[in-house]
Amino acid sequence: MPLDATGRARVWAHAMRNWTGSLSGVTKSDLQAAVNAIDDWVDTNQASFNTALPLAFRTNASAAQKALLFCFVLMRRVSILRTEED
Repeated sequence: MPLDATGRARVWAHAMRNWTGSLSGVTKSDLQAAVNAIDDWVDTNQASFNTALPLAFRTNASAAQKALLFCFVLMRRVSILRTEED
Protein backbone atom coordinates (compact mmCIF):
# COMPACT_ATOMS: atom_id res chain seq x y z
CA MET A 1 0.00 0.00 0.00
CA PRO A 2 1.48 3.37 -0.95
CA LEU A 3 2.32 5.88 1.72
CA ASP A 4 -0.10 8.69 2.40
CA ALA A 5 1.10 12.31 2.48
CA THR A 6 1.95 12.07 6.18
CA GLY A 7 3.97 8.89 5.68
CA ARG A 8 5.91 10.41 2.80
CA ALA A 9 6.60 13.55 4.85
CA ARG A 10 7.86 11.46 7.74
CA VAL A 11 10.20 9.46 5.47
CA TRP A 12 11.50 12.76 4.08
CA ALA A 13 12.03 14.19 7.58
CA HIS A 14 13.81 11.01 8.68
CA ALA A 15 16.08 11.20 5.64
CA MET A 16 16.85 14.85 6.38
CA ARG A 17 17.82 14.01 9.98
CA ASN A 18 19.81 10.87 9.23
CA TRP A 19 21.49 11.50 5.89
CA THR A 20 25.17 10.62 5.61
CA GLY A 21 27.43 12.12 3.00
CA SER A 22 26.90 15.11 0.81
CA LEU A 23 23.88 15.80 -1.36
CA SER A 24 25.27 18.94 -2.90
CA GLY A 25 22.99 20.31 -5.57
CA VAL A 26 19.93 18.54 -4.15
CA THR A 27 17.28 20.72 -2.51
CA LYS A 28 14.79 19.70 0.15
CA SER A 29 12.14 19.71 -2.58
CA ASP A 30 14.30 17.41 -4.71
CA LEU A 31 14.59 14.98 -1.81
CA GLN A 32 10.82 15.07 -1.26
CA ALA A 33 10.28 14.39 -4.96
CA ALA A 34 12.67 11.43 -4.71
CA VAL A 35 10.72 10.00 -1.75
CA ASN A 36 7.51 10.34 -3.77
CA ALA A 37 9.06 8.76 -6.87
CA ILE A 38 10.41 5.79 -4.89
CA ASP A 39 7.05 5.22 -3.22
CA ASP A 40 5.31 5.40 -6.60
CA TRP A 41 7.88 3.00 -8.15
CA VAL A 42 7.38 0.46 -5.37
CA ASP A 43 3.62 0.59 -5.86
CA THR A 44 3.92 0.26 -9.64
CA ASN A 45 6.38 -2.65 -9.49
CA GLN A 46 4.94 -4.60 -6.56
CA ALA A 47 3.48 -7.36 -8.73
CA SER A 48 6.74 -7.82 -10.64
CA PHE A 49 8.70 -8.04 -7.38
CA ASN A 50 6.30 -10.60 -5.97
CA THR A 51 6.47 -12.71 -9.14
CA ALA A 52 10.27 -12.72 -8.98
CA LEU A 53 10.26 -14.34 -5.53
CA PRO A 54 10.56 -18.11 -5.17
CA LEU A 55 7.12 -19.70 -4.93
CA ALA A 56 7.53 -20.99 -1.36
CA PHE A 57 8.53 -17.55 -0.06
CA ARG A 58 5.96 -15.73 -2.19
CA THR A 59 3.07 -17.83 -0.93
CA ASN A 60 4.11 -18.07 2.73
CA ALA A 61 5.61 -14.66 3.56
CA SER A 62 3.48 -11.67 4.45
CA ALA A 63 3.73 -8.41 2.54
CA ALA A 64 5.63 -6.92 5.50
CA GLN A 65 8.11 -9.82 5.51
CA LYS A 66 8.70 -9.45 1.77
CA ALA A 67 9.26 -5.71 2.15
CA LEU A 68 11.65 -6.22 5.06
CA LEU A 69 13.73 -8.73 3.13
CA PHE A 70 13.81 -6.31 0.16
CA CYS A 71 15.12 -3.61 2.51
CA PHE A 72 17.74 -5.95 4.01
CA VAL A 73 19.09 -6.82 0.56
CA LEU A 74 19.27 -3.16 -0.49
CA MET A 75 20.88 -2.13 2.79
CA ARG A 76 23.53 -4.82 2.35
CA ARG A 77 24.16 -3.75 -1.23
CA VAL A 78 25.09 -0.25 -0.05
CA SER A 79 27.12 -1.49 2.96
CA ILE A 80 24.63 -0.34 5.60
CA LEU A 81 23.57 -3.77 6.88
CA ARG A 82 26.17 -5.43 9.05
CA THR A 83 25.52 -8.94 10.33
CA GLU A 84 26.84 -11.11 13.15
CA GLU A 85 28.73 -13.12 10.54
CA ASP A 86 30.77 -10.09 9.39
